[in-house]
Amino acid sequence: MQITVTGRHVNVTDEVKEYAREKVTKLPRYYDRIQAIDVVLDHDSGNFLVEIIVRVERADPFVAHESGPDTFALIDTLADNLGRQLRRHKERVRNRKHPADQAEFTEAE
Repeated sequence: MQITVTGRHVNVTDEVKEYAREKVTKLPRYYDRIQAIDVVLDHDSGNFLVEIIVRVERADPFVAHESGPDTFALIDTLADNLGRQLRRHKERVRNRKHPADQAEFTEAE
């Protein structure tokens, strides 16, 4: 899995890079087919914009973005959001072959 932390119009400090890497390395817990994660930080008129893009096998990329004054809080929020998205995607992929309605029908008989 490749992790990239970049900045647009802003120099990203080593502290922020390390914190972002630490947070996004936890995402494979939720879905193990992650190929790459891109963290993009941008600075615009006093606020920071953080965007995290997760590329997975056989699906469109998962994207989350947020803006605010504190980059660390934004990274925390986005990591939680992406964890939720990946967990939901994994449940959908798993339940595609065995829908819940079919299981309830067989138990009723």
